[in-house]
Amino acid sequence: MADPRPAASSKVVLEADDISRAIRRMAHEILERNKGSSDLALVGIRKRGVPLAHRLAAEIAGIEGSAVPTGDLDISFYRDDVGIRRPQEIFSTNVKFDLDNMTVVLVDDVLFTGRTVRAAIDAVVDFGRPRNIQLAVLVDRGHRELPIRADFIGKNLPTAPGQEVKVHLKETDGQDAVLVVTP
Repeated sequence: MADPRPAASSKVVLEADDISRAIRRMAHEILERNKGSSDLALVGIRKRGVPLAHRLAAEIAGIEGSAVPTGDLDISFYRDDVGIRRPQEIFSTNVKFDLDNMTVVLVDDVLFTGRTVRAAIDAVVDFGRPRNIQLAVLVDRGHRELPIRADFIGKNLPTAPGQEVKVHLKETDGQDAVLVVTP
């Protein structure tokens, strides 16, 4: 029997070169806004925010000539829906530097409702008291449920609520691409 649901279609909206250019531009914007890399740290939100944070850190190091502390954050138990649905996969959090008085740039692949970022902010303040928390995302697709905005955006990508944005990165998926999937 055939599946009665219509097939989903997908459209590539960013290719590997587009993603590289966006990361390079965001690195420059982060440095400009923060007047360099002193007291700056990048924290990637699991899963795809982590490789993006490392890519941004590499770009910043190439520009500034010095490394920026980079960590990764699992927000599974900080989510406001943890009581409703259990996390499918638990990762470790790896923040091995002091966040007190630092400017922490949270890094994620897609900003949608804002709930993941809210959870990440809660997790970060459990590690210390940053002077400032900023947000860098590869894709901002709108549809916010919370008053959260990104400071650094690779691409604004207006979407319909039923669409899905899929980010593929070499480190996790074997290739770099951003797709919009329409059911």
